[in-house]
Amino acid sequence: MAQADHVDLRDIDREAAMAALFDTHHLQLTRLALLLGAGHDAEDLVSEAFCELHRRWSRLRDPNSAPAYLRSTVTNLARMRIRKLEVRRRHAHTEAGDLERATVESAESLALLKDDQQRVIDALQTLSTRQREALVLRYWLGLKETEIAEALGISTGAVKSHVFRGMGALTARLEPQSEEWSKERTEGQP
Repeated sequence: MAQADHVDLRDIDREAAMAALFDTHHLQLTRLALLLGAGHDAEDLVSEAFCELHRRWSRLRDPNSAPAYLRSTVTNLARMRIRKLEVRRRHAHTEAGDLERATVESAESLALLKDDQQRVIDALQTLSTRQREALVLRYWLGLKETEIAEALGISTGAVKSHVFRGMGALTARLEPQSEEWSKERTEGQP
């Protein structure tokens, strides 16, 4: 991310700017999509976000706002994917094979996450969509409350509320697991 902060995207043409953005932000955006629950669709969502940016490049007031546009687009696409999966799960006539394919993670997404991080990912998935988005944007990407509000299309007060409630729920889910994990490790030692 630090590289993009030093590149003035107004000074280069669209294709070069898109290449610089891709090189700098692709992995981070893929991880964002994974943390927001995109699963095996994470890379597709990021690619779609880049396509949208390319299509709308001429409408950007400031090309340096492109990374924020990409984060916002990935967040919205992940939200739409989750809604679509929820609808599919609610319908009894959906074939079991489709549901299994929808929840299988790609090899790359599994490689990006270490085993010890999987507990956090699992706990994040139990939060409400807004809480999960606010926490990921705040603590994973390090965005300010105003930037999160812009990305999610909500007020900064709502961001503060989602972060506070999300952290409380996340802490409540992870503390019992941490205690069990610590107990298992100490019991296994001589």
